[in-house]
Amino acid sequence: MSQAGKSRIVSSAHLVAEEAAETSELEYGLCVATNAFNRWIVRCMTAAGTPDLGTLDIMVLHTVNHRERPKKLADICFTLNIEDTHTVNYALKKLLKLDLIEGERQGKERFYRTSEQGEAACRRYREVRGSCLIETLTALGTVDTKEIGDAARVLRALSGLYDQAARAATSL
Repeated sequence: MSQAGKSRIVSSAHLVAEEAAETSELEYGLCVATNAFNRWIVRCMTAAGTPDLGTLDIMVLHTVNHRERPKKLADICFTLNIEDTHTVNYALKKLLKLDLIEGERQGKERFYRTSEQGEAACRRYREVRGSCLIETLTALGTVDTKEIGDAARVLRALSGLYDQAARAATSL
């Protein structure tokens, strides 16, 4: 392996390619950031008074609450870029049991919306997020909001590239 591969912070040095060593650094950063983000949203929701939810449960709740419109399973999966509908369906059942969302049949489809309790949980989450994350981010002044927006755009673009690569790998 070259010196460039050895000096990089990567999770799997054996995957470092000379022509795209930065990709290995990015993937390691994504893994670490994903784990930190997942831990954060679970603890934020717990601090907001709704414990015992997993990462996917919380993401599904926020997705259902988004724009205050009922959503069907396929739309939730599409929005979160999740192939396995069973995991999302399980999260929906858990949220229904906790009275955080409500379900209603419309023809063959079942649509979900947040209950009053679910809306309140999302509001409290937002308050905790504001005091623990946003205020600190603002107070530090070390991260430019434009940089955060740029990073969000890059992550969305990368999700498309990784989706395309996954499709290509499936055909091998």
